[in-house]
Amino acid sequence: MNEIEEKRQFSVGRVTRFYVPLLLQAFSQSISYPLVASIVTHGALGVDALTGFAQGQAVMFMIGLLGGGLIMTGLVHAQDWSGYKAFRRLNLYLMIALLILQCVPAIHPFDVWVFEGLLNLPPELAQIARWTLVGGVVMNGGFFLRNVPLVVLYNNLESGKSNNATFVRIGLTLLLTFLLPRWGLVGPWWGLAAMTVGVLVEWILTWAYARPYVRELAAAKGPLPWHSDIDDLFAAKRRWLLVTGQFRFMLPLSFGSFVLAISPLMIAAFVGRSALEPQVMLAIHYVTIGVANPIGFGALRMQAVSIAFPPQYDGDRRMLWYALGAGSVLGALLLVFSLPRIADWYFGACQNVKPEHLGYARTAIACYCVWAVLQAVRARIEGIAAVRKRPSAVMVGQVTYLVAMTAALSAMLPCGVMGWKMAVGGIYAGTAATIVAVYLALARKGPRVTTS
Repeated sequence: MNEIEEKRQFSVGRVTRFYVPLLLQAFSQSISYPLVASIVTHGALGVDALTGFAQGQAVMFMIGLLGGGLIMTGLVHAQDWSGYKAFRRLNLYLMIALLILQCVPAIHPFDVWVFEGLLNLPPELAQIARWTLVGGVVMNGGFFLRNVPLVVLYNNLESGKSNNATFVRIGLTLLLTFLLPRWGLVGPWWGLAAMTVGVLVEWILTWAYARPYVRELAAAKGPLPWHSDIDDLFAAKRRWLLVTGQFRFMLPLSFGSFVLAISPLMIAAFVGRSALEPQVMLAIHYVTIGVANPIGFGALRMQAVSIAFPPQYDGDRRMLWYALGAGSVLGALLLVFSLPRIADWYFGACQNVKPEHLGYARTAIACYCVWAVLQAVRARIEGIAAVRKRPSAVMVGQVTYLVAMTAALSAMLPCGVMGWKMAVGGIYAGTAATIVAVYLALARKGPRVTTS
């Protein structure tokens, strides 16, 4: 048993040492969004500008998540030099294609169809969403470039090093959040700029941490004993087969991620048509999900943990109990954040929510506490599906998420349910349905995806 295999043996201590940096990284990554919201909401349009800003980013992430299966693909298949090089090529090709695609919804008349038609935004907020989408090309490119060094670090169980780079990112974003309003630089464009600078710095630092491990991969492949033009021909064919094999593995994961990314737009489409103050309800949803999402993303990092520490025998449910415990701790954090003094300071002073609407925000945050547990359980079973090379099971779960969430929202809308309650109920319905769907899909025997 080599050193890496020994480190992958389950123990609460080993799992926690790997998971905590991932958790902190998810917190710090996600917290940059509510941080820059304080820049956005102090512009000319106040808190309403956050709706347009968030909608533009929702479209950006929806398109970016067509490559959402890349990290999981790298964790499974980029563990040697040839797999790493194939993964790097796949990441580059998808980045170029998807950044071009990201600009399409900003072209007239698509921008009117998407932002004013589908998302029901007034013209001034639709323009904010449009320019946020275009300006986000640089930031989204940074996310794609970061995939490669992140996979290298995770495969070497060095989650702490990737976390260090993310801490630098959040520190820089926090500094800009403090400085830009003091300089009078507020509004959606400056909020996007603050986020983009942090992402690019994080990518550079992550790559610096990963370089030694890349050199180890290159050295481990060893020199070729002989060489000829025929070798070049076969090597090129093998490289192409590896890239296409990884693409086939990634495709169900990315399709599922894309479907999942439609969910914020679906929620916005329903909440924006709710009977009582729809624009207020949208703003409440965005400022509260901005707090709940760091917890939810932290719980979803259990995917990487489940891949790094797969079941060691039939019926091994130790990671399930660990996920339940971790999710409960994360849910308790949301309850703390719903305390009146903390909630009123954050939503009122920082996010500029009106006093008469603070009660909605406090209650919504408290309602998300059990969602954190469901997210952790969902992430654990999705990681197992990846280890078993059953990405279609993950895709089935993510498609189920959208279907169940849409069904719940469709049932609540004609009943006159308040917009923020519709959002919370739809998210719960989708997450619970996903868990059931992935378990059922794994219970069925199906073909495994290979890269050979």
